[in-house]
Amino acid sequence: MVEAPIEAGQAPRHSGDDVGARIRSGVAWKVASQVILQISRMIVALVLARLLAPDQWGLAAMVFVFSGFVIVFTDNALGTALIQRRVLDEGDRSTVFWISTVTGIALAVGGIALAAPLASYYGNPEVRPLFAAVSVGFLVSALGTTHMALLAREMQFRRLELRQIAATVTGAVTGLTIAIEGFGAWAIVGQQLAEATASTVLLWFLLRWRPSLRLSMTSLRRLGGFAGNVFGENLLYQAGRNLGTLLIGGYLTAAAVGAYALATNVILVPFARLAGPLQQVFFPAFSRMDGDRERIAGVWIRASRLIGAFTIPALVGLVIVAPDFVNVVLGSKWSNATPVIEILAWVGLVQALQTLNGEVLLALGKAGTLLRFTAVWFVGVVGAYAFGIQWGVVGVAACYALVTALLEPLRAYLTTRALGIPLRRFVAAFGGVVQASALMALVVFPLRQALISMGSAPATRLLLLVPVGALAYVAACVVRAPEVADEVRRVLRR
Repeated sequence: MVEAPIEAGQAPRHSGDDVGARIRSGVAWKVASQVILQISRMIVALVLARLLAPDQWGLAAMVFVFSGFVIVFTDNALGTALIQRRVLDEGDRSTVFWISTVTGIALAVGGIALAAPLASYYGNPEVRPLFAAVSVGFLVSALGTTHMALLAREMQFRRLELRQIAATVTGAVTGLTIAIEGFGAWAIVGQQLAEATASTVLLWFLLRWRPSLRLSMTSLRRLGGFAGNVFGENLLYQAGRNLGTLLIGGYLTAAAVGAYALATNVILVPFARLAGPLQQVFFPAFSRMDGDRERIAGVWIRASRLIGAFTIPALVGLVIVAPDFVNVVLGSKWSNATPVIEILAWVGLVQALQTLNGEVLLALGKAGTLLRFTAVWFVGVVGAYAFGIQWGVVGVAACYALVTALLEPLRAYLTTRALGIPLRRFVAAFGGVVQASALMALVVFPLRQALISMGSAPATRLLLLVPVGALAYVAACVVRAPEVADEVRRVLRR
């Protein structure tokens, strides 16, 4: 099936009940697809970790740390403005598309030109062809951003998720094939390019709309103010996320980059990939609630609590079993990544609870507030990286975790203030989940110590501790957080 075009000047007609139904349908599709995607991505990442040496993984990370910063320009903030606005016309849509395309072309050409200086910065000539190849992906991604925004605006999540599954599978097959053939870091680059290409092709197939030869300055002015704040926030956030790897690549070894990149891939990337689809569901939904702050607050708190119900125990458990996980799943050659994984698990825990905060602020027209917070966060993170680099990769991770723990509560406060509710209402929603997770830790940690004293193998410990921890958490959740069990049953029933 293909999507019918949106009539000029038409706003999405979603009643209150319709928005709720679309949220439930969107979340259902996101959950189903993310189970498939995260399992497949984790398997591919672990297989690649086995096939590639730490310096090969680090080489790819050197390339993607810079491309992650540049991709902000193709991940079009104007697309976010298309979703947020109530009424669009053809000039709005076509203007956004052509600006995205021109930006993608400029970035592709600029990336190819910068490949040599980037290789010189890293002191590694292999970076040059890798980054030149990745630069082509800037244009490929730019060609699909407007189509993806229009599908998200109409909350066509089934089509978006089926497209993402197909693109991910294409990338996985490509990456594994290249790795098996012995091409090293090209496996990761090939995986990303294949996934981006498949995604863009499918977006054009799923949405019948095609851009007209229109570039409207009126549309650009109308969308530009909101989009400018979104762009600035995205730019600062990506820069803050990637500067750590950039510094490690410039001052430490490729193997150190590999350890940090793998730890990030194990901890932060899966939750970021979970957060992204949820944000795609809730941002257009919040935007369609017509500024009803109490209604937005209720949905936001319940959704955040449900996210926390899965992420908090998973990350607490990972901190406890991290040495066994690295030894068994990743292999002993990655032992240096163990402390980094343990530290970044706490970063992932804090950030997971903030997954939908930005979407609330954007839906309420508070893009400027979000930009100002991200500027403060960026300064703090850059300072943490610069201070922590003297202690190596562990120091960078530890300082990043400390700044995250200090600043993320501020984002929660800004969100609750925008909604007109007290911060304690948001914090209290996680009380039962935190207690259940603590009870799980009180079971798993001493059990692991006992198994170590008995001389059990890491694989034996991991196979025993994971199911025991899951059962202990579920049992504790029934007692300490019954509202979570009720929420899960309500979602499944609907």
